[in-house]
Amino acid sequence: MSSRVSRLLAGLAPSATLAVDAKAKALKAAGEPVIGFGAGEPDFPTPQAIVDAAIKACSDPSNHKYTPIAGLQDLREAIVYKTKRDTGLDIKASQVLVTNGGKHAVATTFMTLVNPGDEVLIPAPYWTTYPEAVYLAGGIPVPVLTSEANGFRVTVDELEKARTKKTKLLVFVSPSNPTGAVVTPEEIAKIGRWAAEHDIMVMLDEIYEHLVYGDAKNVSMAVVAPELEDRWVIVNGVAKTYAMTGWRIGWMIGSQEVMNAAINYQSQTTSNISNISQRAAVAALTGDLSAVAEMRTSFDRRRLMMVEKLNAIDGVSCALPEGAFYCYPNFTGLLGRSLGGKVSNTTSELAGSLLETIKIAAVPGEAFGTPGFMRFSYALGDKDIAEGLDRLADLVTKG
Repeated sequence: MSSRVSRLLAGLAPSATLAVDAKAKALKAAGEPVIGFGAGEPDFPTPQAIVDAAIKACSDPSNHKYTPIAGLQDLREAIVYKTKRDTGLDIKASQVLVTNGGKHAVATTFMTLVNPGDEVLIPAPYWTTYPEAVYLAGGIPVPVLTSEANGFRVTVDELEKARTKKTKLLVFVSPSNPTGAVVTPEEIAKIGRWAAEHDIMVMLDEIYEHLVYGDAKNVSMAVVAPELEDRWVIVNGVAKTYAMTGWRIGWMIGSQEVMNAAINYQSQTTSNISNISQRAAVAALTGDLSAVAEMRTSFDRRRLMMVEKLNAIDGVSCALPEGAFYCYPNFTGLLGRSLGGKVSNTTSELAGSLLETIKIAAVPGEAFGTPGFMRFSYALGDKDIAEGLDRLADLVTKG
């Protein structure tokens, strides 16, 4: 019997990060002492003022009905305000589409811009969803390998080597998932000028914009590279900044032509996004950033602790991330070694072994296009980070 599943979806890979997180949570629910470093999800609750706005919204009958496909006008205007405040970019509310989380904004961007056969440059290591969402849009994902020696910051030279006549779009994310790399403002401007020169669209994933540490500085390419003109699309959301992963509010910003098409697409897929979540997002974006600052301080502390502990383990090396809430250590020094009676020849095998033997869950680099590495999130409690990495250190010491 032939498969009842379409060839398109049969060729789609599942989300590796969500799969690791789901397995870790299932084991923990079964009583296993699992510590999950897999998910990109803040361990903080959503700030109370945001929750209160949602509670109030539940009692308003206007939120019980269909609302505009592109988003509540209050939220679209809040995104205009927030974008100006945080990046200096002036936009109009008509250029905003509210989506079902940042991932939905990414997928909608590809559906809006990519034709079958178009090539999309994706710096690697990359978030697992990018190539799969390009595939669903009929495009061809083209990984662009960055250098560990350069902190995984993509350069114009690397992009130029990957460019062909079929290149339609560049995916650019800084701070980066999974590496935490933050590209300098000067290099961001240079990349923007390169894209403009070759008439390449750029999708700017700015979801981690507020999570930058030390002397690193985050800027929007749409601002520092005015040569791009209207060749950019920004995707963003409330999930990481405001600890609102479950509320599912993201957005997409672009030229009016692009946004008209994206809104039309959403009219035939999801219609409007949850009104209650939208009202909560208005409170998030128009409120002060004190809770964000507190979370960033905690992430910064955890970042430093995780890097120190990882680098103290024989066979592991980890560069200091400058943004987001991930470390991306090199684990090649542990491959081929006996750990707890098991020998792993790939980081994918090693990740499975670590979950089985010492009950820690991390995402192997194969999922991000760079075998030999693993992504460890530090968006979890200090005690859990210390305990999990101590387990790893003890395993390596004992062999």
